[in-house]
Amino acid sequence: MTARLLIVGPQGSGKGTQGVRVAEAFGVPVVSTGDIFRANIKNGTELGKQVTSILDAGDLVPDELTGEIVRDRLSQPDAAGGFLLDGYPRNAAQVAHLDAFLAESGAALDAVILLDVPREESIERLRLRAEEQGRTDDTPEAIAHRLDIYEQETAPILEAYGERGIVDRIDGVGGLDEVTERIFAALQARGLERAVAV
Repeated sequence: MTARLLIVGPQGSGKGTQGVRVAEAFGVPVVSTGDIFRANIKNGTELGKQVTSILDAGDLVPDELTGEIVRDRLSQPDAAGGFLLDGYPRNAAQVAHLDAFLAESGAALDAVILLDVPREESIERLRLRAEEQGRTDDTPEAIAHRLDIYEQETAPILEAYGERGIVDRIDGVGGLDEVTERIFAALQARGLERAVAV
């Protein structure tokens, strides 16, 4: 039983936490482009240097490079039985790249988990996180800007996957376990069974 999943949601939706829980339950790796970039930057790899120079210039990592990284990661043995993508695809071009890559092995995404959290709730959660972690980059302006980008970029992705009928809109407000159970129930309704109980 494979589970090829994508989790999306605005900053502060709990996407990272829920993604890890879901991946563990289905016995698949979390593939987070942000984590891959950060690990390469930290380890000073060629890719890390490339990404650093792009980010230092204030640019976004190009779709082609991001796509290559994701293709490489999804080709590794631990992703053969499925994966949970976090942070990719972010736009229509990346959706096309991912579709083409998966189609090579006769595969496709099984479900897109959309964590639905009202904008005010996201802002409040990020404000609290900034206070707790002493993060100076989480100013109200910066948070609002990131949420604007998310809304602009993610809408076309959800439209594309919505047409395929694979988007599960999950109410992301509530306790951690409560939200996790909603995700599991939606995936179970699609016939996706957990590998382990969490």
